[in-house]
Amino acid sequence: MDRFAALIDALVFTPSRNAKLALLATYLRDTPDPDRGWALAALTDGLNFPAIKASTIRALLMERVDPVLFQISRDYVGDTAETASLLWPDPLGERGPPPTVSEVVAELSAANRNTGPRVLAGLLDRLDSSGRYALLKLATGAMRIGISARLAKTAFAQAFDVSVDDVEEYWHGQAPPYLPLFAWAAHGAEPPRADDLPLFRPFMLAHPLEDLELDLADYAAEWKWDGIRVQLVHVAGETRIYSRSGDDITATFPELAPALAIPAALDGELLVRGSHQGGNEGGAASFNALQQRLGRKTVSKAMLADYPAFVRLYDVLVLEGEDHRPRPWNERRGVLEALVPRLDPQCFDLSATIEAKDFAELAGIRERARDDAIEGVMLKRRDSPYVTGRKTGLWYKWKRDPLLIDCVLMYAQRGSGKRSSFYSDFTFGCWNGDPDAGAEILPVGKAYFGFTDEELKWLDRHIRQHTVNRFGPVRETDKSLVFEVAFDSVHHSKRHKSGVAMRFPRINRIRADKPAHEADRLDTLKALIRD
Repeated sequence: MDRFAALIDALVFTPSRNAKLALLATYLRDTPDPDRGWALAALTDGLNFPAIKASTIRALLMERVDPVLFQISRDYVGDTAETASLLWPDPLGERGPPPTVSEVVAELSAANRNTGPRVLAGLLDRLDSSGRYALLKLATGAMRIGISARLAKTAFAQAFDVSVDDVEEYWHGQAPPYLPLFAWAAHGAEPPRADDLPLFRPFMLAHPLEDLELDLADYAAEWKWDGIRVQLVHVAGETRIYSRSGDDITATFPELAPALAIPAALDGELLVRGSHQGGNEGGAASFNALQQRLGRKTVSKAMLADYPAFVRLYDVLVLEGEDHRPRPWNERRGVLEALVPRLDPQCFDLSATIEAKDFAELAGIRERARDDAIEGVMLKRRDSPYVTGRKTGLWYKWKRDPLLIDCVLMYAQRGSGKRSSFYSDFTFGCWNGDPDAGAEILPVGKAYFGFTDEELKWLDRHIRQHTVNRFGPVRETDKSLVFEVAFDSVHHSKRHKSGVAMRFPRINRIRADKPAHEADRLDTLKALIRD
């Protein structure tokens, strides 16, 4: 555990991506099985210990330190695990030997809600402050130290001099501590098999389009639909649906899995049908309609009827035992066009290509598409194979220009990880009428990115100097600062007091020059609703 704690400490204080990769690669090479596998799972959110929650940690601290001291310290530090690791009192008598990562995982996995606090306290007593911090982050599944799953896989590939594309391919279907994966990469064993299970295959991704000098004749244009990217895989009589991050979402969309009975791996956009909320009859509704289905553990018959899901297919990766990914896009497109008539039309259709003679015509088509469930345009090189990740020159995404509106900062909360000392999560609102006539500001969205590190420091000072009220970790400001907020779309929402919900809001500019009473009114935002 000491070695893992040292790794976490080093990663927290290392801003450079290459330096993080080097730290991870060294740890994975030098740490024996199964500790390195459990550590890798912890860093990529692959562990879950239901017996341990943030409330468990708070309750343990309240029994051991002054509750007021804990609350003040937590508010200052901004992170429960860090606060607890520093405040946890040394045990009476001699501290026992530090546990290994494997020992920690075994004890936490065996714990339940009743025994969990005692088990966690026993482990904390055997560690110093750095070890306690690493333990609490591992136990709660809240690392937030700037390590994405992709970065961890890249470090794995770097550690053992294997292809990151192969790591992506073999990763899915393996469970922590990933012993077959390490046996392949570190010891030259046969790679884990994936062809006999309905496993996720890494998506091909696109770069933002910045160069309009591309030869449009080399690229096929098609719509970038505003749903969620999914992969459907059918193997040996079983179908699975995966999100772009590789999460299994089959249970959330029970009507789709039975509809694919052909052995295949297909790439597409999951949408809902209907003329309601911005869709054409029989076409795709807006993302707001799809959102009614997302994240549900159980789906009612009414929900299935009101928001029927379907997949608009983009590509074919595997079909009836043949891997089509090495083939060029135009050949895969032909295979997909021949496949679609064999599929249930209620659950599948084909993403249409767009005909345009040049970029000027394509730009006009793209801009006129704002009323539909469309984010923009995709450009796919006609001779491109289907490869993992983003490869320059193959696929581009040309998103439509964002909408902009001026909002007033209302509330702020501290961030997490390296932002835990800064107020970086912002709630903003619009005037519900004429501010000179006593109108109030109603919240319309939240954002935590879109500003530089220097702007973050400025914002943090502003919030501390303009706080008028506190609600636990949240500070209310004096409604004096205006943000220019960029967003992709806005929809009606019954869950919000303002009656609206923004799609992908982000801070576009800080308008310190603009008086708050000149910010936009709620009616201006509602006028942009297309559903």
